[in-house]
Amino acid sequence: MPVIIRELVSDHKKLRKMYYILVYDIADVKRLPKILKICRKYLYWVQRSVFEGEMTKSQFLAIKSELLSVMNKKEDSVIFYVMRNKEVLQKKILGVEKNEITNFI
Repeated sequence: MPVIIRELVSDHKKLRKMYYILVYDIADVKRLPKILKICRKYLYWVQRSVFEGEMTKSQFLAIKSELLSVMNKKEDSVIFYVMRNKEVLQKKILGVEKNEITNFI
């Protein structure tokens, strides 16, 4: 395989998006607005401390880095659930859907 094609294939694999669900538990209310702002930059806000959406590997590394710079690893918790795509996710909602995920701005 020629070098240029190999690089394009490699770049494509790196850019493939995965579907993430992020949940957090932040102990200090002073850190909450910063954490919320970081999460909203990359994912859709579903409920108070729950976000979901697609990200590339580089976006995932960026959000991870930003969260680690704000959170206290001894007090706070951030959990990522990772799926290949949204189609493998089956979501059942009881009650009211707080923030419907749409691409409409």
